[in-house]
Amino acid sequence: MKNVYLLAIILLGFSACQNSQPAEEAEEEITEEAAMPQESEWIMLFDGSSADGWRSYNGEPGLPGNWVIEDGALKSLGTGGNTDIGGDIVYAPQEFDNFELSLEWKISEGGNSGIFYHVQEGEKYAAPYETAPEYQVLDDIGYPDPLEEWQKVGADYGMYVGDPEKKKVKAAGEWNTTRIIFTPEKVEYWLNGEMLITFVPWSDDWKERKAAGKWKDYPDYGEFKSGLIGLQDHGDLAWYRNIKVKEL
Repeated sequence: MKNVYLLAIILLGFSACQNSQPAEEAEEEITEEAAMPQESEWIMLFDGSSADGWRSYNGEPGLPGNWVIEDGALKSLGTGGNTDIGGDIVYAPQEFDNFELSLEWKISEGGNSGIFYHVQEGEKYAAPYETAPEYQVLDDIGYPDPLEEWQKVGADYGMYVGDPEKKKVKAAGEWNTTRIIFTPEKVEYWLNGEMLITFVPWSDDWKERKAAGKWKDYPDYGEFKSGLIGLQDHGDLAWYRNIKVKEL
């Protein structure tokens, strides 16, 4: 009988060792997984209630008088940028190089605005567009004047035009969703769930377009690898909300 008890104890011990091994391996796997870099988190630039971090381009902290918070959105009153200079705002606390920017916007009838990135500041620059690429925000449907394709909504203003087959243009006063994805290998501009544009920054094609177009007299346009996020007051009412960015 003693031999039977001894055999049972040995078998129980052997079984316990076997059962403990997978647990130890699983624990090691969990530890290794936890140590791996996690996906970057979204950074809220505007949450609908606080304008902390936003200020005039080249200006002092705080929203200028031509921008207000209204119904959870940053609203351009259209009074600060009738000459293309003086009304734009930037998110000042942090510069971004490679990123994904997501936001919602709407524009007044016949309105014009824009989203800037890689914005540079300083005495030598009067406005963000002198250095920063711009995702065009515009009322394509109700704009009163003839438009070039590079001026229409979703364009990389003055450089690349959006695919008209994929563009879902909404009427003035309706909310749109925009995404901008920037890496040195590829840039993507999205509008309402469709990718309108993709291009390679600083490529030969990019340089040719810059040299031949609107930016030929702006040597610093698009040359910077990082900078601020900005919004344009072009003399029209415009609203922006749910503004967030993810570093890539």
